[in-house]
Order: sequence, then C-alpha cells, then structure tokens
Amino acid sequence: MRQVEVTRNTLETRITVRLNLDGTGQSKLATGIGFFDHMLDQIARHGLIDLDVQCEGDLHIDGHHTVEDVGIAIGQAFAKAVGDKKGLTRYGHAYVPLDEALSRVVVDLSGRPGLELHCDFTAGMIGGLDTQLVHEFFQGFVNHAGVTLHIDNLRGRNAHHQCETIFKAFARALRMATTEDPRAAGMMPSTKGSL
Repeated sequence: MRQVEVTRNTLETRITVRLNLDGTGQSKLATGIGFFDHMLDQIARHGLIDLDVQCEGDLHIDGHHTVEDVGIAIGQAFAKAVGDKKGLTRYGHAYVPLDEALSRVVVDLSGRPGLELHCDFTAGMIGGLDTQLVHEFFQGFVNHAGVTLHIDNLRGRNAHHQCETIFKAFARALRMATTEDPRAAGMMPSTKGSL
C-alpha cells in the first residue's frame, strides 16, 4: 500500500498530510491560502494522487512557514509512500502548457535532494500566494522526499498561468516516475543497488 499519513507540528504550523500514490486525484485541502490550495489540487488531479492536507499556520505573519512546511510534510509523506523504490520507473518528465505559458519538469527519485527552479514570475503575488514561496515549497519537498527536481518555466506572461503549468507538470512527472515498470518488477532502478 502506497498510502501514508504524516503529522508535523511546530511552533509555526500544525500539519497533517494523507497521501495515496495510487489514488484517483481526490483532494481535501485547507492551508488558509486559497491559491496555494488550488496548486495542491493540481498535484492531486494531474498526478492521480489522493491528497488531504490540513494546515493551521501563522498566517498573521505571512505565508512562508505554511507553504514551506506543507512542502516538507508532503515530501515526508512521499518518501514513505515510495518506500525502497524497487520496480518503479524512477524518472519522470512532463511539459504542460496553459494558454501562453509553458513549463517543463523533470524528476529523478534519486535519493539525493536537489532543486533547480527557473521561473521569472511576472507578478509578486498570485491571490494570497507570494510567488517567492513557490521555490520554498519545492525546496521543502525535495529535501524531505529525497528527489532531484528540475523545473523550467519556458515562457509565460500571466503569473497564474506560469505557476499552474509548473504544478501540473510536476504532478505528471511524479506520476510517471512513481509508476511501476512491469519489466523491472522487484528490481532496483539503479546500478548502485539502492536509492
């Protein structure tokens, strides 16, 4: 079963994440930041991941702790859900357009956290989400999921579109990488023998 629950409580946030990698794209999201919930819903729907994220954060300060800590908690849940990674495809990639915007995401379930995110957002805020926090979300995720992640927004004029293409492409790349490869059943997708 690739279904897990993670709870993470700090002085800044209280978070519970329930994640099912073999879901149908259902989501239940409450972070207090509407546009961020909309982006998490893209992960669920396009990754076919059932995702329940409940977060009470110090939004009276700003959204930083909430967004970063949700990334950390989802990363922890993801790491548990993929387990030893035997039989998985390991690599995933996706290009996703939305009107004038286009993004590419490539992921490796490498066991090594690494993030390259390249996006010049055309606005500083999208609804209640500071666009600087997109990097913080993905940095938190990769640090705790143990994945290498390359994100490139190739073009876009509308910041909402830029962000949405990133999250959709991320979801589809994850879906590809976590798919079981029937030709590699039970095999470790690495010449090292572990990931």
